[in-house]
Amino acid sequence: MAITRRDLLLTGTASAALPALGSLLGVPVIGAVEAQSASEPASNALPWRHALSLFGDIKYPADFKRFDYVNPDAPKGGVARLISLGTFDNFNLAVAGIKGSLAPAAALIYETLMTRAQDEVATEYGELAESAQHPDDFSWVTYRLRKEARWHDGKPVTPEDVIFSLESLKKLSPMYASYYRHVTKVEKSGERDVKFTFDAPGNRELPTIVGELTVLPKHWWEGTDAQGRKRDISATTLEPPLGSGPYKIKEFVPGRSIKLERVKDYWGANVPSQIGTNNFDELRFEFFRDNVVALEAFKADQADWIAENSAKQWATAYDFPAVAEKRVVKEEFPINDSGRMQAFAINNRRDQFKDARVRRAFNYAFDFEEMNKQLFFGQYKRIDSYFYGTELASSGLPQGEELQLLESLRDKVPPEVFTTAYQNPVGGNSDAVRANLREAAKLLKEAGLEIRDHKLVDSSGKPLTVEILVQYPPDERIALFYKPSLERMGVTASVRMVDDAQYQNRLRSFDFDMIIYSQGESLSPGNEQREFWGSQTADIPGSSNLIGIKNPAIDALIEKVIFAKDRSALVAATHALDRVLLWNFYVVPQFSYPFSRYARWDRFSHAEPLPKYGRSGLPTLWWYDADKAARIGKRS
Repeated sequence: MAITRRDLLLTGTASAALPALGSLLGVPVIGAVEAQSASEPASNALPWRHALSLFGDIKYPADFKRFDYVNPDAPKGGVARLISLGTFDNFNLAVAGIKGSLAPAAALIYETLMTRAQDEVATEYGELAESAQHPDDFSWVTYRLRKEARWHDGKPVTPEDVIFSLESLKKLSPMYASYYRHVTKVEKSGERDVKFTFDAPGNRELPTIVGELTVLPKHWWEGTDAQGRKRDISATTLEPPLGSGPYKIKEFVPGRSIKLERVKDYWGANVPSQIGTNNFDELRFEFFRDNVVALEAFKADQADWIAENSAKQWATAYDFPAVAEKRVVKEEFPINDSGRMQAFAINNRRDQFKDARVRRAFNYAFDFEEMNKQLFFGQYKRIDSYFYGTELASSGLPQGEELQLLESLRDKVPPEVFTTAYQNPVGGNSDAVRANLREAAKLLKEAGLEIRDHKLVDSSGKPLTVEILVQYPPDERIALFYKPSLERMGVTASVRMVDDAQYQNRLRSFDFDMIIYSQGESLSPGNEQREFWGSQTADIPGSSNLIGIKNPAIDALIEKVIFAKDRSALVAATHALDRVLLWNFYVVPQFSYPFSRYARWDRFSHAEPLPKYGRSGLPTLWWYDADKAARIGKRS
């Protein structure tokens, strides 16, 4: 899988409300056939598969011992101290995104049916499940749980747990409800078997995305806590939850820190997909509201790793003695596993943004080139696709299969889709900025707006106002740079920074004009596209369709993406979807960088090379290196 919720949570830097993005499409799923246990009844004669792939090739055979990119002899022990930006007040995965701020620890407490190989684009191998089977028309899939799979209290992981998990997540989470909307039935079909039935055949990714399901313990959630109170899976909780994964919560301070300890008798220690991973005895997550403060803590050796998202800090703030002495290592890891759109996102539910010409004018007002020079030391490139950095990004004019798709929707898409290659306006000097503002003024006039007393107003005299809502100081700096350009157009603009809780509450209720928004995309998009851009999610509080898109052409193209019959059809459909999203000007694209930036105290090692689609591999693939630690000295 390209990106999953677990990957995002493990970094400790991403919003826990983000959905699992590793849905895949491509050629038929294949896998090595495994012998069926004589003690298990077969629902049919279909083969059981140890792995599922949507690109056709499975690297590791059924009897593989481990992934190539791990060190099977990695020493177990030591502590890794990680930085998380934001806060947390919730350990309940089921209400992440609609209630509270989820702690990143959840990614290591729980497990999924399958786990992705980080050196393959789109292949999953068994984790809680040992194998799967499905028919050629993809109308259902059955997963077989491992006999040895156990919760931390020693009870087995059962089909009832899987059923409870899917039903609870679909009921409580808009994201999961959308993501698994095509699963119409889940049932126990054998002692360790769970069958998922879909609403129609032909959706090739459904067997695979079911494998992403995070499994929760039914008996624990339906039980009582230490005070005898019945637990409620629909509510937030700070009671350390029961998991099945390699770590459990040792202690925590709400909103400030979490310590995880490695489960010494972890049931899955010898599962091939787990060999060589999860090597630290303890993981500590320290939470900071400000990345500048987080950096100072790192420099004082109060944390072992820091992910640096600020180009300015990366260029100027890492000149302290430990870097010069090579006790601190700066590294950049290539981003090969995903595409990305980062932008000023415009809330299309607001009346002032209903007209695409108004939204387009906001793009003309954004002088990326000057911002890149002044704030980012020229490190960034302007984003020009919702799938930036992948083969799925559209370019030029539509051709071939993509053009055929768009022709069927010609009356529902902007005419420029067929005649003009999408390009962002270019600034960077006074002449270009003036020309862009003139073009913006022309668009605004065509949309029925005019300048009165230096204010942009509609026909009734109501000013066009916009509040840019931000959560972190670095975002505030970007918004404040943009604000004067909006004001030069006559827009009444303001920037408001709020705390995490208020920010999340306003996003859930869509109570904003503009936000700074980042959406990751897998290398093989699918069902999650409905959640991101589909009309049916636009009015569901807590959904990922923050922009509020309701567009029949986009709905139709999403279906083409989901039901693509091969990789070529998928790429064509995604190009078309990307192009129509761009030409509706739902966002003002910002910028991107093709690497993840990390600095670390040199106390750790990993197998070489790191997997192509694993980025840093942190912290799962690393281990504490006692020899290196001795050379650089004790922690402060």
